[in-house]
Amino acid sequence: MASATASISSHSVSLRDLKAARVGAVKQQVAAVPARSQRARAVRPLRAAEPARQPVSASAASAPAAPVAEEATAAAAAPAPAVDYDALAQELQGASPLEIMDRALALFGSDIAIAFSGAEDAALIEYAKLTGRPFRVFSLDTGRLNPETYQLFDKVEKHYGVHIEYTFPDAGEVQELVRAKGLFSFYEDGHQECCRVRKVRPLRRALRGLRAWITGQRKDQSPGTRASIPVVQVDPSFEGLDGGAGSLIKWNPVANVEGKDVWTFLRTMDVPVNALHAQGYVSIGCEPCTRPVLPGQHEREGRWWWEDAKAKECGLHKGNIDKEGQAAHKAGGVNGGNGTGGAGVPDIFQSHDVVSLTRAGVENLMRLENRAEPWLVVLYAPWCPFCQAMEASYVELAEKLAGGGSGSSSGVKVAKFRADGDQKAFAQAELQLQSFPTILLFPSRTARPIKYPSERRDVDSLLAFVNSLR
Repeated sequence: MASATASISSHSVSLRDLKAARVGAVKQQVAAVPARSQRARAVRPLRAAEPARQPVSASAASAPAAPVAEEATAAAAAPAPAVDYDALAQELQGASPLEIMDRALALFGSDIAIAFSGAEDAALIEYAKLTGRPFRVFSLDTGRLNPETYQLFDKVEKHYGVHIEYTFPDAGEVQELVRAKGLFSFYEDGHQECCRVRKVRPLRRALRGLRAWITGQRKDQSPGTRASIPVVQVDPSFEGLDGGAGSLIKWNPVANVEGKDVWTFLRTMDVPVNALHAQGYVSIGCEPCTRPVLPGQHEREGRWWWEDAKAKECGLHKGNIDKEGQAAHKAGGVNGGNGTGGAGVPDIFQSHDVVSLTRAGVENLMRLENRAEPWLVVLYAPWCPFCQAMEASYVELAEKLAGGGSGSSSGVKVAKFRADGDQKAFAQAELQLQSFPTILLFPSRTARPIKYPSERRDVDSLLAFVNSLR
């Protein structure tokens, strides 16, 4: 496939490019522009300050100025009209990523840059190239990235003729953390401290040299925390070049695009991607904190897998965490027989083959030492994206164990117990709950339940677990 770069350099965009660039269903012609050199795109370092203004001499101040010069000076001094970014977000809600990217680059010129690390960000660079406008790219090198990620950086620079502006953590802060707590302290006390040193603080320094930045956040990446991302916003967490609240604008061109459509675009446009994607990795971060995603798992489950689902954010986008949704998750509390608690959060695992247990039902199940049949129970929270990801496989398993319409039941009961809110402490103390989802098998002749040890939640793996212990 001819590269998209070749299409631009020949001053034409093929029908394939136009069709692929319209993820989001917005038609837009791409203006043909002459190819730009790598030097032309490296406009200014991220941390560059505004050029200092020279003082006006007394003689120059007293000399009469031409009317045209006065008008030009007045025009240059006039402040730019204020932009209502909430209204702009509404205006662009149905726009394609290409249109959103074009608007961002047109508004901010060399004062905006694309944050690059993964697949969505590679798509952003392709969209930026298709606009025909100059653009900048920066990336955080944490010092713990996979070799394949560094190889991707090199491929992207060569493919697009851009110079990625790398930002690094403070060496003294990294040294202090590692000397005090070791190289892998995040496995014991959480990833937030390491991410603050290696990612959040370097990003904060980098953004102080910009007035806007462009990210690859999508709403479907993490439904529990990113479901309300707008396509453009005043950044709620970081400051820009002018300093103070409201000094930085954040653009999220693919916020409304599903992951599968991003990948269709990447393949169609022959965009370079991380070689780890072919090995089962979906969301890719630092090497110690990233692993392949297993069947039935949500893409973010490959990140910080030893922590609870709601903690799977590094802090770069903390301002986009849906706090109202998290409050609903915590309040969606007392588990009753109807299984619909939690304001605005629909229940999951809805099937006549899945029994909805109350706490009293679970306690009765625990007291029985000789059960008539084994019970498979999932401890879940309906807001958890990892529970949502395994819903289809768990319901299918329940149907199979119930006989699947054949009339021959396996003799295994399949159930669910909502274990968040007020029930979480009980589930942690009595049901081995550490994170959602947790799957337990209550054998027919053993009082204590057996916890499913694997994170493979496909039908065959769950069925093998049940059959080995029934």
